[in-house]
Amino acid sequence: FVTPSSSSVLHATADSSLPDPTQSNSSEADEVQRLRAMAQKLRDEAASLAAEQTKKVSDAAMKAFAKFDLNHDGTISVDELKVGLEKATKDDIPQSRIEKLLQKLDANSDGALQMEEFASVDRLKNQLDFIVREEKAVALEEAKRVKQMEEEKQVQEMRMALVNDAEPTASDKVVSVLPYLFPLLDSLQYAGPWVTSHPDNVIAQVATLAFTLYRSIPLSGFLAFFALSFLSSDLSLNRLVRFNIQQAIYLDFALFVPGLMAALLGAVGSGLGLPGTGVVTEYLSDGVVLGTLATIAYASATSLLGSTPDQVPFVSGAAKSRMVTPDMFDEEGKLVGLSRGVEDDDVNKEE
Repeated sequence: FVTPSSSSVLHATADSSLPDPTQSNSSEADEVQRLRAMAQKLRDEAASLAAEQTKKVSDAAMKAFAKFDLNHDGTISVDELKVGLEKATKDDIPQSRIEKLLQKLDANSDGALQMEEFASVDRLKNQLDFIVREEKAVALEEAKRVKQMEEEKQVQEMRMALVNDAEPTASDKVVSVLPYLFPLLDSLQYAGPWVTSHPDNVIAQVATLAFTLYRSIPLSGFLAFFALSFLSSDLSLNRLVRFNIQQAIYLDFALFVPGLMAALLGAVGSGLGLPGTGVVTEYLSDGVVLGTLATIAYASATSLLGSTPDQVPFVSGAAKSRMVTPDMFDEEGKLVGLSRGVEDDDVNKEE
């Protein structure tokens, strides 16, 4: 049994073992206050250290500025900057780098540095190092560009060695006219009516003699064609010579068209009994001869002046398409792509 006295003792013991809420809250508040005080103290110390450090940096910058400012005018000129940096780095610095450095730091663009623009010697050194790296990068790019240009020049020289695309010499100009003898002689077949009607004309007699000698050679037309075709593939010949060879061949091809038209006209006229077909054929023949002479005269005069006679309708375009040019070769000297003339024509058509 529990007596009243023992019950009182138990209650007293239980009450003394429980924490006092009022005392606990007071302790927590004191701890928070103490931590806040410590934090404020740390902030104050940090601010004091920062201010002290800033003052040291400022004092150091002012001392360094004073060393650079040789004439004590409150600014640092480009010459003073050069002298000061050469002392600080113990090295010679090009004037161009000093000028670049001044331009980078000169915020108000007055040609000199003030205290607030100066900052520190370390900043000057860092900026100078950056300028040096920039110059090295530019020099490297320039070296790459020069190397690329040299390589392109070598490739171009190699291509030029493969194809004679140079300016024609005096002998090239004269030789380039000779291929037009081929279409000229073949066009004399259409001069028959005019030669017959002018038997005493010296030109008619010379034309008759030349055409007779030309036709006296067996397969003269085929031989001339194959000879010119072979020469046109000789890339050592000047471009003007090769172009005129190609143009002479295509001009000779063009002479088949009026011959075919005259034959068809004669067959139709005789079959239908149409009068005057002979006169039309004669005029057609005269036109062919005159047209051929005019074309050859234009091509010869232009070639003797050193230019390419590439304005003959249809014929010049066909000749261009057969031309081999240096840019058709790759870096290994292999033939690739179309000729420059064909590409230019395609571009013009697209435009």
